Amino acid sequence: MKPIGYWLNRTDQALTASMDALLADFDLTRLDWQVLNVVKDDPRATDTTVLTALAAGADAEALTASVAAVLAGGWVTRPRPDHLALTDTGRSRLAEAALRVEAFREQSARGITREEYVTAVTVLERMTRNLTEPRAGSAARP
Repeated sequence: MKPIGYWLNRTDQALTASMDALLADFDLTRLDWQVLNVVKDDPRATDTTVLTALAAGADAEALTASVAAVLAGGWVTRPRPDHLALTDTGRSRLAEAALRVEAFREQSARGITREEYVTAVTVLERMTRNLTEPRAGSAARP
């Protein structure tokens, strides 16, 4: 059995490659999709909001490039400096893309029960916390 790190990396690579292919018709990448969803979910979204929300999955350079791509593609506009908002066209195209993404999610979870999915996510979340949160009673490191 391969270690969890191997499968985490392979799963992320497979998700990215599959979503990039799925979203190519919309001239989007997985990261662009994630940026659009941050903007959709936060009516006061800013560049900082996007960078903060997606920092775990991409560096600032990649996120800045994705913001530039969705702006150039007409998905998003800047109502004020540093602020981001979906355009009407972006909103309708995002709804179209969401239908494909929903089908993709169903395909990627095929053969996995809801309980298995919840267990996998819970275990990964706990592992992340074990590695990122200070342990009770341990001294903080400089």
